[in-house]
Amino acid sequence: MENNATLTTGFADGQHITDGPLTTTLANEAAPGLLRNEVDERVTKLKPMSTPVDQISRMIGARKCKSMIVDYYSVDSKLPTTKLRGSLVNTEIEHASDRVIYNMNTNNNGMFAVSDTILMPDIPGESGQDAEAADATMLYVVEAEVGQMLKVIVINGGAGGILSKPHSNATLVRMGRAAGELDVLTPQFEALPRKTTNYCQIFKAQVEQSHVMRQTAKEVGWSFLDQEEVAVTDMRMCMEKSFVFGCKARIMQGVRGDEVMFTGGIWNQAGASVTYPSSGLTNATLTEIMKTAFTGAASGSGKKVLFAGSELIAALSNLDATRVLNANDKVTRWGIDFNEINSKFGTLLVVYSEVFDQCSHKHDGLIIDPEYLTKYVHQPMKAEKIDMKRAGTRNTEAVVITEASCLVLRNPLAHVRVIRA
Repeated sequence: MENNATLTTGFADGQHITDGPLTTTLANEAAPGLLRNEVDERVTKLKPMSTPVDQISRMIGARKCKSMIVDYYSVDSKLPTTKLRGSLVNTEIEHASDRVIYNMNTNNNGMFAVSDTILMPDIPGESGQDAEAADATMLYVVEAEVGQMLKVIVINGGAGGILSKPHSNATLVRMGRAAGELDVLTPQFEALPRKTTNYCQIFKAQVEQSHVMRQTAKEVGWSFLDQEEVAVTDMRMCMEKSFVFGCKARIMQGVRGDEVMFTGGIWNQAGASVTYPSSGLTNATLTEIMKTAFTGAASGSGKKVLFAGSELIAALSNLDATRVLNANDKVTRWGIDFNEINSKFGTLLVVYSEVFDQCSHKHDGLIIDPEYLTKYVHQPMKAEKIDMKRAGTRNTEAVVITEASCLVLRNPLAHVRVIRA
């Protein structure tokens, strides 16, 4: 039966179908982009092991952005430790608790506020004045003025709160605040996010075939769709290299006057690095890498992903499993097969990335926290058919595959580069 369906414009400029059924042709005409393109549906199934970064970013979901320039914000935590600058200075002024008040300078006075407690783990504490002896000395901040030395008292410093042990350049650990029974308020604490920028890059691939070629009988079933898959696979491989090792930049085209943007790779966005000796990996070295990846400023998820070059994978494979550190059988996530390395610090999902070999990083790797990996998409991957014959160019039909996107690492210190020394 002939389909006489027509499109009409509604009250609010919406598109409506009259006198016929809704077909995919009409849907694409009335609402471009409503139907997912076949290329987009298949893309995550095409050689996912070759492009693990791109694969994970697609599977965890992308954020739509309305600009080619992406601004994103990261918030970190206060530093947990600092160093004493010089020594505590006895002011010979007594606090209400009958302890002497000390002036104190640190490498970062701003991280402390009134009522903070500070541990000096390298200085043993003493008993006295309702304080017990302890393995470490604890200080209490009684005054913290901007631009001034901190005023502190020693909680477990013996008689009069006097420190009798050497303490110059000691480590200081910020502890919990201690309020009085009648205290209602406490010094404010706010965190300001830090803005970072990346550029979306327009990635393209084009497949073209003449009408004569299309109509010619072939010995094997090699169709235009097969050519699309090859093109998308190659496109993703090149995108993977840009997403990992790309250099953020923008240039103007001299002739056309338009702008080209280059996305910045996540290798350069990672906020921490750890090196291992050129002589190779040992269990102790790997434990140190795990410690760096899961503790301190890098702490985040208990499970992270290591993308590694072939030589680093070989070095990991040569390690002996122990009770503390061991490699289990493969696990599959996001359509990728990983080897799992467990330690007391956390778990690494390890996968070989041929991109590292191709970009001269076969001895290196990148540990990322998937919780802080975000893909921004200005233009989702789509395939657009172009009839070159109708355009008067040549007797061919073409498909142009396009995506404009970038990857960003929020909380940069949660991601660690692994580099051979």
